[in-house]
Amino acid sequence: MSARRRVTAAALGGLCALAAWAAWAPVRAPSRDRLFEIPKGTWARRMAGDRVEILPDEIHLTLGVQDVLLLRNLDDVPQIFGPTLMMPGQSFRLPFATASSYPFACTAHASGQLTVIVEPAPETPWARLGWRVRSWSRSLWAGGSKYFRL
Repeated sequence: MSARRRVTAAALGGLCALAAWAAWAPVRAPSRDRLFEIPKGTWARRMAGDRVEILPDEIHLTLGVQDVLLLRNLDDVPQIFGPTLMMPGQSFRLPFATASSYPFACTAHASGQLTVIVEPAPETPWARLGWRVRSWSRSLWAGGSKYFRL
């Protein structure tokens, strides 16, 4: 067998092993909270005309993995999320129990609204594989920064 075929076979074997792990390994997160912070100075920057993007248009949560939205207001002014007024320094924890799409008014978002999409828990191997692929692809589109989830 040529060196090129051995390398190709090893790469395919590694890819198969990764896919098997992604399908069979339980989906876990270090915390069920998904934290988003409103940085200090957000309101002042917006009033100065800066279109500050601190929250994504959609926040994706997964039941049983990360199913609690945690917003922390580090800004100097109150912020509104849905029916809740968060004073400076306050946090707001919102647990979800049902898979669905939830639109919220949000003064911290540039458009004034964001959607929380709660996905069902990935219970089968195919569901876990699909969940990981979607999660990784969203992470890549978000720049691989704080939105990355395993």
